[in-house]
Amino acid sequence: MSNSTSLEIDLDQELKKVKTMKDLTGKDGLLQRLMGTMVQQILEGEIADYLGRNRYERNEDAIENSRNGYFDKTVTTGLGDVDLKIPRDRNGDFEPQIIPNHETVLTDLDDKVIALYGKGMSTRDITDTLNEMYGSNISASMVSTITDRIMTTANDWQTRVLEEIYPIVFLDAIHYKVRIEGKVVLRAAYICLGINKYGYKDILGIWIGENEGAKFWLGVVNDLRNRGVKDILIACVDGLKGFPDAIRTVFPDTEIQTCVIHQIRNSYKYISYKDSKKFMEDLKHVYKADTEELALEALEELSAAWSSKYKAVVDSWYTNWDTLATYFKYPPEIRRLIYTTNTLEGFNRQLRKVTKIRTVFPTDEALRKSLYLATLDIMKKWTMPIPNWAVYIGQFAIIFEGRVELN
Repeated sequence: MSNSTSLEIDLDQELKKVKTMKDLTGKDGLLQRLMGTMVQQILEGEIADYLGRNRYERNEDAIENSRNGYFDKTVTTGLGDVDLKIPRDRNGDFEPQIIPNHETVLTDLDDKVIALYGKGMSTRDITDTLNEMYGSNISASMVSTITDRIMTTANDWQTRVLEEIYPIVFLDAIHYKVRIEGKVVLRAAYICLGINKYGYKDILGIWIGENEGAKFWLGVVNDLRNRGVKDILIACVDGLKGFPDAIRTVFPDTEIQTCVIHQIRNSYKYISYKDSKKFMEDLKHVYKADTEELALEALEELSAAWSSKYKAVVDSWYTNWDTLATYFKYPPEIRRLIYTTNTLEGFNRQLRKVTKIRTVFPTDEALRKSLYLATLDIMKKWTMPIPNWAVYIGQFAIIFEGRVELN
C-alpha cells in the first residue's frame, strides 16, 4: 500500500502484467494486492462510520473528533501478507473491528464482513453473526458502509481491459428476485466465461438486466469489444434469444454454437412418457453422428418417424440447425468442449450455492455485490488450464489460421 493510502489499483495495467497463475494468485500477485485494497476500503468504512462522516466530509453536528492520519501495519491474510494504513482519530479511541489494534492475522477474513455478504447474508444477519462470534460492535449501517465501498473494486473489475482474443466464450443467465420500488421482480444475471489462448478460465463480466434480446446482447458484446476484445473464435450459448445476431454484428467471424444438451432437454419436455425412450434413441443418432451429413440423414429419419406426433419438436431442430451443428466442423476433442455450456453451468451451480440463502435481494447493487464477491472466491480455485489445452489450441491455430498466435 502506498504512502498516499490510495484505494485504487489500476486493473487495466495490472492485468496486462498477468502472464501466469502465479502472477494472479501467488506471492505479491494481483489477488493478494486486491485483498489489501479491500481490507483498506473496509478500514475507511469503519472510521467513516465511527466519526459519522466520510474522509473529507465536514459535519458540524458530529462530536469533536476527527481523523489523525494513519499508522503502518502488516497483517497476514489467507492470500499472504498485506501492508495496510490503519486510520487513527485524534481522541485515540477508534479501534478497527476488521483487524483489532493488537492483532496481525486476518486469515479468517472469509468469515467476516466481505465473505458473509458474498454468501448472501443480509446486513442484519452479518451484524448478528459477528457480534455473537467476536463480541464486536459492528452495526448494520457499518456493514452497509463497508460493503458499499467494495463496489468501487467491483466496478473496476467489471470494466477492466480484457485480452485481445478468446478462443472460446460461454454465455448464460441466472435469474434472481430483486425488490424494485416496493415490488419483487425477476432479474437476470448474464454471465460471460472466457477461455484465453493459454487455456485459463476467466469471468469476463456479469450484467444485470430484465429481458434478453438482440438489443441487450448487442450492448454486452460491444462492452467486450470496448474493453479490448478483438476476436472470439467460438461462442457457446444456451439458445439465448438475439445473441447470434448481436455477436455477428460485432464479431462477424465468430462461430456460434447453441448448447446441444439444452436443445435435447427442451425436446424431451414435449414428448409423452410412453414415447420418450424410443424418441430419444432416434434423436441420439442425430447429435452423436460422426459428420453433419450423417446427422442430417438421421434428422430426416427422425422427422419421418415422429413429425406426425411431435412436429414442433422436430421442426425446432431444423430451425436451430445453423447454430446447433457448428460442432460437427471440429475434431472430437473440440466437439466435447463446445457442444454444451456445461463449463459455465458448473460456475453457475457454485453461484447458486452461495446466493440461495437470500430469496430476495433488496437492490440490483446488492445482487451485484454478492455475485462479484462469490465470483472472486470461486475463481481462486481456477489455478490450472483446461486439461489437454495444448491439443485444443494446436487445432485452433490450424483451423483459424492467422487468428491465433502461439507463443
